[in-house]
Amino acid sequence: MAAEPGRQLIVGQDATQRALRGAEKAAVLLLALGPDYGKPIFEELDELEIKALSRAMVQLGPITQEMLDDLMIEFVTTISSTGTISGNTDTTERLLLSFLPADRVDSIMEEIRGPAGRNIWEKLSNVQEDVLAAYLKNEYPQTIAVVLSKIAPDHASKVLAVLPEELAMNVVQRMLGLDPVQKEILEKIEVTLRTEFMSTLSHTKRRDSHEQMAEIFNSFDRQTEARFMTNLEDMNRDDAERIKALMFTFEDLTRLEASAMQTLLQRMDKRDTALALKGASEPIKTFFFANMSARAAKLLRDDMEAMGSVRLKDVDEAQARVVATAKDLAARGEIIILKTKSDDQMVA
Repeated sequence: MAAEPGRQLIVGQDATQRALRGAEKAAVLLLALGPDYGKPIFEELDELEIKALSRAMVQLGPITQEMLDDLMIEFVTTISSTGTISGNTDTTERLLLSFLPADRVDSIMEEIRGPAGRNIWEKLSNVQEDVLAAYLKNEYPQTIAVVLSKIAPDHASKVLAVLPEELAMNVVQRMLGLDPVQKEILEKIEVTLRTEFMSTLSHTKRRDSHEQMAEIFNSFDRQTEARFMTNLEDMNRDDAERIKALMFTFEDLTRLEASAMQTLLQRMDKRDTALALKGASEPIKTFFFANMSARAAKLLRDDMEAMGSVRLKDVDEAQARVVATAKDLAARGEIIILKTKSDDQMVA
C-alpha cells in the first residue's frame, strides 16, 4: 500500500521501523489521507485537538511502508471485526485517547457523561445533604440503606441526620444487616439515580445570584465598588447587606488565623505586599506586621517607604492579587477563610 503522489506522508525503506502510539496513529492516518480527504476531518476538530495532532505530525519523522500497512490493517480490522461499528462511552474514550492528552479526554467525557459522571456515588457525595435527603425520604428504607452504604461515610452521616427520625433509624437497622447487593439491583438503583435525580438536579441547580454579584463587586476598584454599593443600599438594603457578607476584601484578611496569614505571606510577591499595604488602613498594616518576624517587618516598612507616592490604581491591583492568592490557597485547602464575622464566635 503506497501513499499516493501529492500526499504529505514520507514513506520509504530508509525509515526506522517502530510501533506507532497514541496520537502518532491519528497523525499518520490523516497525513495518509492527504489534504482532500483529511480536510473534512480537520474541520470537525477544535483548536486544541488540531494542535495536538499537529504536534504529533511535526515529531513523526519518516514512516516505513510496513508501518503504514500495519496501521491501515489495524484501522480496517478494528471497525470491521464485528461487522458493525459500536459507538459507546468506552470506544469513544479509547479513540479520543489515541490522539488527545488524557486530561483533555477526561474533560470531554465528563461533559458527555453529564452530572452523573464516571462514578455516581462520588457525585452523590457532593450533593448537599438536605437535597439528597429530600429525594431519598420518598424511597424504600432498603434502597436508602444501599445508597448511604455506597457514598462517603461523613456525607452519609449528614444525610441521616436530616432524614425524619423514624425513617433514619429504620435505615440504620437495615444498613447494619445489609447483605452484599446483587449487581443487577445496584445497576437499577444507579440508573434511577442518574435519570430521576442527578439529571434533574443538573437542570435545576442554580448558582446563588448574591454570591455571583459578590464576586463581581470584589473585582471592582474601590471607587467603583463604593459607588455601586451606595446605589444598591438606596435601592435595596437587604441585597446590599447580603452581598457585603459574601464579599471577601483585602480588609477581611484580618480574619485569617495567624498560621494562615503566615502561609499567605510566604506565597506573596514582596513588592505586591508592600504596594498593597501602602494604601491599607492602620489595623491591617498592624495585622500584617504582627505575623512577620521583626526583621521581615522592618524590611517591608523600608520597601514601602522607598516606593514613595504610588497610584491608587496600582494599590488596588496589588490588593486584588493578595486576595486572589488567599482564595487560591483556600481552594487548595492550605488555609481557611472565615466567610463572615459570625464564624469567629467560640462556644464553651
